[in-house]
Amino acid sequence: MPHNGQLTSQKRFSQIGFSRLIRLEWLERTANLVLAGNDESSIYDALQRFLDNKLYGGKNVKGGSMEKTIAILRKVWVRPPIDLICLRDDGLEILSHIPREEHVIIHWGMTMAAYPFWSAVAMHIGRQLRLQGTTSVGQVQRRISEQYGERGAVSLAVQKIFLSLADWGLLRRTANRGIYVPGLSFAINDIRVIAWLVEAFLHVHQGGPLMLDTILNSPSLFPFLINPVSAGQLVKASERLDAFSVGIGQDFLVIGKAN
Repeated sequence: MPHNGQLTSQKRFSQIGFSRLIRLEWLERTANLVLAGNDESSIYDALQRFLDNKLYGGKNVKGGSMEKTIAILRKVWVRPPIDLICLRDDGLEILSHIPREEHVIIHWGMTMAAYPFWSAVAMHIGRQLRLQGTTSVGQVQRRISEQYGERGAVSLAVQKIFLSLADWGLLRRTANRGIYVPGLSFAINDIRVIAWLVEAFLHVHQGGPLMLDTILNSPSLFPFLINPVSAGQLVKASERLDAFSVGIGQDFLVIGKAN
């Protein structure tokens, strides 16, 4: 019988969850609070004080918006689903060793693992950017509604993810409302970062198995230019990845090693 934590963890694959603009600065602050060794209660209080000024200009207005924002930040970095704890711990360790401008890679990976809905939206954005060089909020809303249903919450969440990606610098607004073009892109050459991002991707797909080429070239990782690597290199760089082949050039990866 699955553990309660596993049941809770599984629910994220059908939930939306990501319903607020989440600025990169806020994720960075949350990760730093965890890295500094603060307990959950202290982190919650610190985020309340921090966001009170950001959301309400220090007017101390209380409401559901702050609570939902904090809930998203906590799920990513403070109390992730049980199967993501090792990924979170390694992500924090990587954050402490890579340049600040590259932190967006780790925040992206942890966000998509905690919120598969985020990854689904990113997949459609990436596909549109490849096909036409632009992406449309309306087009993505229609595609996502086919997966998650025609709900107002779905359209709103898609819009919030676009706004978040613009804040992160990964999309840029155009003069046409709801139309975006690519923003910053990041070359990833560090094998440990690549292995960690591959593991995060596999978590979106409930552990794999997935072909290595499918992962490295996924439209849902559109802001990142990942250096070609072999399955063997990734397995060597990660304590939790495993690989197998079913033919020449058909290497599959799976989360399979003992933690």
